[in-house]
Amino acid sequence: MEPLKSIIRKVVTGATLTREEAASAFDSMMSGDATPSQIGGLLIGMRVRGETVAEVTGAASAMRNIMPTVETRCDPIDIGGTIDTAMCSLNVSTCASFIVAGVGIPVAKNVNRATSSGSSTADVLARLGVKVDLTPDAMARCVQEADVGFMFASAEYPAMQRISQIRSTLGTHTMFNLVEALSNPARVKRQILGVFTPEWVQPLAHVLKNLGADSVWVVHGSDGLEEITLTGTSLVAAVEAGTVRTFEVTPEEAGLPRYRTDALESSDVEAHAVELRKVLDGLPGRLRDAALLNAAAALVVAGRASTLQEGVALGQESLDRGAAAARLNRLIAVSNA
Repeated sequence: MEPLKSIIRKVVTGATLTREEAASAFDSMMSGDATPSQIGGLLIGMRVRGETVAEVTGAASAMRNIMPTVETRCDPIDIGGTIDTAMCSLNVSTCASFIVAGVGIPVAKNVNRATSSGSSTADVLARLGVKVDLTPDAMARCVQEADVGFMFASAEYPAMQRISQIRSTLGTHTMFNLVEALSNPARVKRQILGVFTPEWVQPLAHVLKNLGADSVWVVHGSDGLEEITLTGTSLVAAVEAGTVRTFEVTPEEAGLPRYRTDALESSDVEAHAVELRKVLDGLPGRLRDAALLNAAAALVVAGRASTLQEGVALGQESLDRGAAAARLNRLIAVSNA
């Protein structure tokens, strides 16, 4: 393992790291061998210079090796983003997760709880009655028995708690935002991943391909959302059969209407929980359409739908026959058991 000091020296000179060097650096950080100054310096140095595909691949490999494993005994899909906050998007990916589970595709949604805001997925789920402080075995049981579970395992790793404190003092996105989103404890092979900037759409698709993903859409909405947006076009990089291709999608392509840019803005946890429950209970409107659009993409990635329109139709059936709401109710029961 290359000493962390020499790796930091390379980064500050503007040099890039190999996959192996990045893995070594992140292993040092997560094993507790690195000081807060070294962690902060390396993260900021890489952020300023710009992280590479090889570096993100190596860092994600290191994190996957030390993360607790959630053994689901199935082939779940992940639907999420690189930053866990419900701000401005009304927890679309969480709502979509229940819709997809209602279709019969198990969902293991990875959640970065360590840097969450007051409107995070954990807060919204707790308001709905879901227990979120679970062991890896309990998370696996949720996926197996409710067809949907939320993976908070990264927050349980002791080193991550210390690193999260350092990250919060930096006040900016770092490599960890990317790496955590790539390190689902359920070891998913299928994923919808929203990213905070279009520049990362194609690179992260290549990272996931390097890490052995089977089917992936990495997405970014033209309005800045980490999801497929209802307000315009969305950029997509898809991993399919070991290759990466890029394209754009629109809500009209899925048979859904287009909304104003501010149509999904909100910052209140209680409102998020109430709106999510209303959608699952059949309320039409903007959140339902946004969740249907992202659920449709997940169903395409999972191989259940061949087009977004077909995926929307399956999602509508999941909502209309009460299957999506039943998955939430079942998750509440299983998580609290």
